[in-house]
Parts: sequence; structure tokens; C-alpha cells
Amino acid sequence: MELLAQVGLVPAEVTATDVDEAPGRQELPAALCQRLASAKAGHVAKNFPGDFVLGADTVVACGRRVLAKAADETEARAFLKLLSGRRHRVYGGVCVIGPDGVAHSKCVMTAVIFKRLSNQDIDAYLKGGEWRDKAGAYAIQGTAAAFIPKIIGSYSNVVGLPLAETAALLHGLGYTGE
Repeated sequence: MELLAQVGLVPAEVTATDVDEAPGRQELPAALCQRLASAKAGHVAKNFPGDFVLGADTVVACGRRVLAKAADETEARAFLKLLSGRRHRVYGGVCVIGPDGVAHSKCVMTAVIFKRLSNQDIDAYLKGGEWRDKAGAYAIQGTAAAFIPKIIGSYSNVVGLPLAETAALLHGLGYTGE
């Protein structure tokens, strides 16, 4: 919600969904983020016919491997070691269901380059707890920013929602915020 407010979009309501986020067999990261965003929007739209409904999801991938939210510190450490010194991709899926019930979606990809992390870097980051509830076990808007010398693409996408693309999609469908 804070991200949307940055571009002057304030939703009337925010609703959590119970969508299984596990990737399908052989499902590629870009397809996964689009499917999840669409499923979330569709789930909510059932209860809000005639309204604009926005669903979104973020998928962190290193190659074809999806790095979901780490279940525990051991998995978070493994994710950070995998990302260390490498380039990976963050996919942001956005789906807007308009008042007419038609879904419109977009997938945005941002490349993120991590510096080589020392064991001390990883230990300190894990101790701070920012990895919790974050895809790929990191938050670019926090202390992990020190690990990332370069991104190619949308910063807000890595934070959790590609703002320019989301605003363009909503406005293109006639959303005025009123």
C-alpha cells in the first residue's frame, strides 16, 4: 500500500488472499509471477464486482530456480550464498481486473547484481532479521542495499511492485482513483 501511495494511488481496501504460491512443474519464473498475480486478483474480484482490482506478486529467480520466502535462517543463508557475486532476476507480476471483469496483466523483469558476500556479511544480515518474509531472503530497501552495486530495470519492482507499469496499466483502463 505504501508503494502505491508513492504514485498517488490509494486503494479503498487491501485484501489478503490464500493462493498457493508453489511453482507448477516446469513453470518458469515469469509465468509463475503472472499466474500468481492473476490468481490473487481473480480471487479478490469475486467479492468486488464492478470495481478495479489489483493483484500482484514478486518472484526472485536465479536461473530457473525460484527463491521464495525463506522458511528459516538456514534456507535464507543458502539463498544469500547462491546470490553472492551473481546476477539474478526479479519478476513482478501485475494483474488489474477492470469494472467490466476483464483482466489485464503485465510482467516486469529487473536484473539485480549482488557483490560477493563474505560469511560476515551474511551473518550480520541474517542477525538483523530483514530476510524474513522476503522473496529471495533480502530486501533491497533495507541493509541489503549495500550488497547490490547495480540493478537494470525497475527499483520499485525489486521492492515489491513495478510502480510505473502498475500506474500506466490502471490509468490506461480508466482508473482515476475516485
